[in-house]
Amino acid sequence: MPESLDELMDLLELEEIESTLFRAKQPRTHLQRAFGGQVLAQALTAAGLTVPEGRYPHSLHGYFLLEGRIDTPIVYDVDAVRDGGSFSTRRVSARQHGHVIFYMSASFHKDEEGWQHADPMPDDVPAPQECPSMPEVLSRITGAPASNWTREWGALDVRYVGNSGPGGGLNDPRHPARARLWIKVDGALPDDRFLHDCVLAYSSDLTLLGASLVPHGEVLGSPRVRAASIDHAMWFHRSFRADDWLLYDQVSPSASSGLGLVTARLFQHGVLVADVAQEGLIRQARPRS
Repeated sequence: MPESLDELMDLLELEEIESTLFRAKQPRTHLQRAFGGQVLAQALTAAGLTVPEGRYPHSLHGYFLLEGRIDTPIVYDVDAVRDGGSFSTRRVSARQHGHVIFYMSASFHKDEEGWQHADPMPDDVPAPQECPSMPEVLSRITGAPASNWTREWGALDVRYVGNSGPGGGLNDPRHPARARLWIKVDGALPDDRFLHDCVLAYSSDLTLLGASLVPHGEVLGSPRVRAASIDHAMWFHRSFRADDWLLYDQVSPSASSGLGLVTARLFQHGVLVADVAQEGLIRQARPRS
């Protein structure tokens, strides 16, 4: 995965093969499959390139169908379903070797006046500078060097607030599977609202399933866990900057039958800017014989 913001920006620069058909690059990575957030962000980028100016994503719903290969470019085919007076709807199919690996529907909307309300940001959340970095936390838990994280995820700055597990620092009896973190890109982005939306889509998939593992004492990346995103939904409520700190408040209401469901809210400067939901595979890995 991109170890710098410049590499992440390069991933979001799509080649237009023909009208509504785009090709995307792959990053240098040690991962065995394409990162779901990368595919999600590239699909959203492709959809946005076909939408009238002044319309921004307000919702997306995606399904991960097959593992994406890391040695082959991904082609994104956009279906311009409808352009109405205020909304534009797009369907995107991501393909490799003739197979659809990801499918997404996205809706875009132009800004308009309307009623306003929002849930408040959680109280008593320590500032990002007071929280350990994700490489520090994972190194402490897994024993692996922190450089393993920064080599793959250096484009993002992630600070871990805590979780509701034993010793996790979040006392929340009503939500036994809760995790909070601060997240932003490690660098400055241009003043392009749509780019910030796509970068948030990329970032949103990084830690989400981890919340469903909190009550079970496991983390993503553990050899005892097989994890994969299955579906992913986002709702963009207000504009924000992906290069400024966002509080990612994640709750897993249920895990069963090898699946974990996580819902999450993203706040910036105390204001709710987006909601996310994901269900994914959290299968216990079988020991090798």
